[in-house]
Amino acid sequence: MGQLLEHINEPCELKYCTLDELSQLARELRREIIDTVSQTGGHLAPSLGTVELTLALHRAFDCPQDKIIWDVGHQAYAHKILTGRREAFAGLRQKGGITGFPKMDESIFDAFGTGHSSTSISAALGMAAARDIAGEHYRVAAVIGDGALTGGEAFEGLNNAGTQGRDLIVVLNDNGMSIAPNVGAMSEYLSRFRVAPGYHRAKQDIKNFLKSIPHIGERVYRTAEHIKDGVRSALVPGGLFTDMGFHYIGPLDGHNIALLLDVFEQAKQLKGPLLIHIETCKGKGYMPAEKAPDKFHGIGKFDVAAGTAFKKAGAKPTYTSVFGRALLEVAAQDADVVAITAAMPDGTGLRAFSEKYPSRFFDVGIAEQHAATFAAGLAAAGRKPVLALYSTFAQRAYDQIVHDVCLQNLHVVFALDRAGFVGEDGATHHGIFDYSYLRHLPNMTVLAPKDENELGRMLKTALSMEGPVALRYPRGEGLGAALEEPFTPLKDLRAEVIEGRGEIALLAVGSMVEAAEKTAELLKGEGIAAAVVNMRVVKPLDMELLCHMAHEKKLLVTMEENVLAGGFGSTVLESLADRGIFVPVVRFGIGDVFIEQGKPQELLEIAGLLPEQMAKRILEVWKGAEHGGEGAA
Repeated sequence: MGQLLEHINEPCELKYCTLDELSQLARELRREIIDTVSQTGGHLAPSLGTVELTLALHRAFDCPQDKIIWDVGHQAYAHKILTGRREAFAGLRQKGGITGFPKMDESIFDAFGTGHSSTSISAALGMAAARDIAGEHYRVAAVIGDGALTGGEAFEGLNNAGTQGRDLIVVLNDNGMSIAPNVGAMSEYLSRFRVAPGYHRAKQDIKNFLKSIPHIGERVYRTAEHIKDGVRSALVPGGLFTDMGFHYIGPLDGHNIALLLDVFEQAKQLKGPLLIHIETCKGKGYMPAEKAPDKFHGIGKFDVAAGTAFKKAGAKPTYTSVFGRALLEVAAQDADVVAITAAMPDGTGLRAFSEKYPSRFFDVGIAEQHAATFAAGLAAAGRKPVLALYSTFAQRAYDQIVHDVCLQNLHVVFALDRAGFVGEDGATHHGIFDYSYLRHLPNMTVLAPKDENELGRMLKTALSMEGPVALRYPRGEGLGAALEEPFTPLKDLRAEVIEGRGEIALLAVGSMVEAAEKTAELLKGEGIAAAVVNMRVVKPLDMELLCHMAHEKKLLVTMEENVLAGGFGSTVLESLADRGIFVPVVRFGIGDVFIEQGKPQELLEIAGLLPEQMAKRILEVWKGAEHGGEGAA
């Protein structure tokens, strides 16, 4: 722990620090973040880039009375350390520890919970409106990155904030990249500020002139340079933010604490919406992260001295990498196949595709809603789009999936990575709702592979089908299944009976098939035989197989890494009831709760989805039924 940092327990204590001490705190914060994340994993580069900004914000504002809303939250580690969680920071992203994102019930200093992008301006405006209704006078500031500014909700918030005219500060943290390099018109617009030579020459001339005024020159310069935006707006074409009703200040050096403090103090006196544009270096202070900010955006445990991530010996191929390989195979055979990502070409396994087929690859930025309708447009024009998203982010495009894809029965393949529990990123990132919000959509087919080889086969199958298809698979390493070369499509989408004997049938989908096999082994040790079925498809169900099992077996058990409400188990119950078939059914899934961060096995245990837990529950039900109990629960 740093010498100064160990004495900072609340942000109000920063007000007594000199500029030199704040600079030392910045160094100590970076060391604390680097050392901790090297052991826990986390979002390193974004948080290293906002250390000086965080110090300046908490020095200038009076939190928690004043409200700071962090967009996404990737950049909030220094904020967590400075707001009473210094000692708890060692447990970052661990079970029972603090989360990797701002969370309202974790700290009074976390004014709004985050985890998904582009929400901060809307939330901040809502708080400003509530403040004004109550006749209160606290300040509200939203911190948003240039990557998050590519999201549509950010523009909706800017537009409404400019119209309402309330006192609101938006800090645009511009580091030139989000997870991958930014794309689109906004990125190009911001780049003009960085490179326009006329602007910088004029800025220097004005600076020299104002500073030459005797006695008051320095003060006049600071005011003109950082508060008045008229000259800047004239020199840089566009004036996007001023046209939307904001006062604009910037761009400023986001690592100059003295400058930031001066600007924030002056900004507190201004009325109406204000946008302060700062430029920062993602990964600042740790050379490996500065050189490769994308690799250190979100990283697991790593060697600080070498700047390299630790890798497990004999690691199996990940589901993501197998998806990427399978997509390359099918793209080589079919020129109509195109791929889309929402700012995550590496995270979704599309990097190789983008390099081999650049004209057929589209990175639309952090804009999942646009991505879904863009894919619909491609499909309507005869292409075969594969939209690769994390399951949790596909939620953001629900309306577009319903009305622009499913209603028109367009052949879009949604590749939903990180389905089920994702581990240390916690509740905001678990992909545990997709079965429920996709299976009730007309025309939608929902597939779930049991292992990485079946994933490759299912992708090829999905691209040969008609209508919308969702292909849902988990995060991380596969099971070590032998990979076909090349992948062959499935002959049909009927369920796979792995083991047919027994009076109990374990019906599992996706990641739970392996757990079902282990559960059957445990039951066998208790003298009970159980059939194991890889259902493969959540919608449409293999009704022939399901009805056969319902008539042949005395107990059906459904297993899914999804919420129970409206999920796979629900569709089994509904389908049987609609046909007048009544058989005891036990459902395993995730209850009506949000489950926080931890290792995947820890989260499965919380949800009661470990084979040992499921075998115990099945035994209880089975023995209860044998002795005249109610049977299934």
